[in-house]
Amino acid sequence: MSDESLFREVDEDVRQEQYKKLWEKFGNYFIGLCFLVVAFVAGFKGYQYYQRVKSEAAAIVYFDGLKNAQAGKTEDAARALAAVDHAGFKQLASLQSAILLAEQGKTKEAVAAFDSVAADSSVDVTLRDLAKIRAGYLLADTAKPDELLSRLGNFDRDGQVWRHAAREIFGIAAFRTGDYAMADRYMNANFADSETPPDMRDRAQVMIQLLTPLLSK
Repeated sequence: MSDESLFREVDEDVRQEQYKKLWEKFGNYFIGLCFLVVAFVAGFKGYQYYQRVKSEAAAIVYFDGLKNAQAGKTEDAARALAAVDHAGFKQLASLQSAILLAEQGKTKEAVAAFDSVAADSSVDVTLRDLAKIRAGYLLADTAKPDELLSRLGNFDRDGQVWRHAAREIFGIAAFRTGDYAMADRYMNANFADSETPPDMRDRAQVMIQLLTPLLSK
């Protein structure tokens, strides 16, 4: 055996002896760590499965509520929507419950329900903004323009997705209360905005035509 082979064999024996000592000292910890990793992965997968099952169950209840609402079974729809027990679908169900109240002509209850959604910080901001707008449309026939401006004034600026709806609400309320200059201002703002939805621009044009003779008096 050459010196090089002898040194290599001795070095290998030394390494094996070191590995053996390390295993004797830390082997149990390593095995415990492996068990923890396996348990964590299994628990995480189990949680994912539980969440998926819960989400699917909530979706069934939610869409059952929508189906009942479309069929005119308002009581069944309300019960189904109230029974939704899932963070994401529960937000949609709360908003849909408010819409259902509005469709039933229960304006006061619907506004309160929309306000509840809008005030809930756990609800997605898009849904909260939509709830504010829906409440605003319900109040346009009764509330003073100042009250609506207080509620929806933050939407009245360029770049805001809901600016067209807010301006329409302000214009409707102003026209109802006889503030034709204010109504004309907001309707013209919608008519001049290239991003105003076509149906909303058409309504603005009709309102402007109605307002023109009133402003000249």
